[in-house]
Amino acid sequence: MAKLTSFRWSEDPEPHKARTKEIIQNHPEIRSLIGRNPYTFLVILLCVGIQIALSYFLKDVSWWIVFIVAYLVGAFACHTLYVCVHECSHNLVFKNRTLNTIASLIANLPQVFPSSISFTKYHLKHHSFQGVEAVDADMPFRWEAKLINNAPVGKALWLLFYPVFQALRPLRLTKEISIFDKWTVLNWIIQIVFMGAIVYFFGAKATVYLVASFFFSIGLHPLGARWVQEHFLTHGDQETKSYYGPLNTVNLNVGYHNEHHDFPSVPWNKLPKIRKFAGNYYNTLGYHTSYTVLLFQFLFSKDISIYSRMARDNRGKKKGDKVKKGTAAAATEEE
Repeated sequence: MAKLTSFRWSEDPEPHKARTKEIIQNHPEIRSLIGRNPYTFLVILLCVGIQIALSYFLKDVSWWIVFIVAYLVGAFACHTLYVCVHECSHNLVFKNRTLNTIASLIANLPQVFPSSISFTKYHLKHHSFQGVEAVDADMPFRWEAKLINNAPVGKALWLLFYPVFQALRPLRLTKEISIFDKWTVLNWIIQIVFMGAIVYFFGAKATVYLVASFFFSIGLHPLGARWVQEHFLTHGDQETKSYYGPLNTVNLNVGYHNEHHDFPSVPWNKLPKIRKFAGNYYNTLGYHTSYTVLLFQFLFSKDISIYSRMARDNRGKKKGDKVKKGTAAAATEEE
C-alpha cells in the first residue's frame, strides 16, 4: 500500500445519524434503554479511592514498583475514570446537569491534569460533527499526521504522548468553542489544590504514580489502542468500529463505540443490549476483539498511519443538498 499523505475525504455528513433513524424505526424497543445510571458515581468514588490509596502506599517503595503498579493497575483505574467523565459529559449519571459536572470534576482528580470540563465541550461537538477538522477535537492535526505518519517508533511516541497531542487540538477550535469559562477555571483550581496536596503529603513517588497512570491509561498501553479502534480506518471506509473484548468488563463497555455513537443517550451498562436488539446492524460491521493485537497492528502495520482517518467539511447536508450561504457549512466550503 502506498504511503498515505492525507486523510481520506468524504462528501457525506457523519454516518451515525442516518443509521440511528433506521435502527429506531426497525427496533423501537431500544428507546427503553435511554436513561441514566447513577451507580456510575459509585464507580467514580471507588476508582478515585483506589488511586489515592495506592498513591499513599507507593510513596516509599522502589521506583520500579511505582511504574509496574501504574501500568498494571493505575492505568485501568484512570481509564475507567476517563470513561466516567465521558458518561458525565452526556449527562448519563444524574438528571441534573450540574451534578454531572460535579461528578466529572471528582472523576478528574487522580487524572492529574484539569480536563473534564474541556472534554465535555469538545466531545459533544465530536458526536455532531465527526471528522470535521474545524470542530472535531478527536481529529488529528494535519501536521501531527505528517510528523508521525506510519513509522513504528513515531507511532509509539505518538501513543506515549497522546495526552499532549490531545491537549493541543482544542487550539484549532477556538473560533467555534470558548476555551475558558467559569467551570474550566474551577477545574484548574481544584486540580492544582488536589495535586498540591498529593505532592505535599505523599511526595514525589506518589505524584509520579498518578502521572504515569494517566499517561499509560490513554497512551502506550493496550488501553491506548482504543483511540485506533474507535475511528481509524482499519476496516475499509468504515469510520467507527466497536471493540467486543474482555476489557469492556473493566472499562464500562467503552468498546461499544458504534452503539454509543448511534445512541449517545444510552448509559454504559445498557450498551450491549443495543447490539442484542439490533444485531442485524452491528454484527455485519467490522469490529475488534483484542486491544493488544490492535496495538501491535497499529505500531507495525505500514497500512495504518495517523492519516488513516475519514475527514469531511460537510456538517450535516446529504450529498447533493444545496447549502445556503451564511451557514457554518457554507463558510467551510467557501474557504
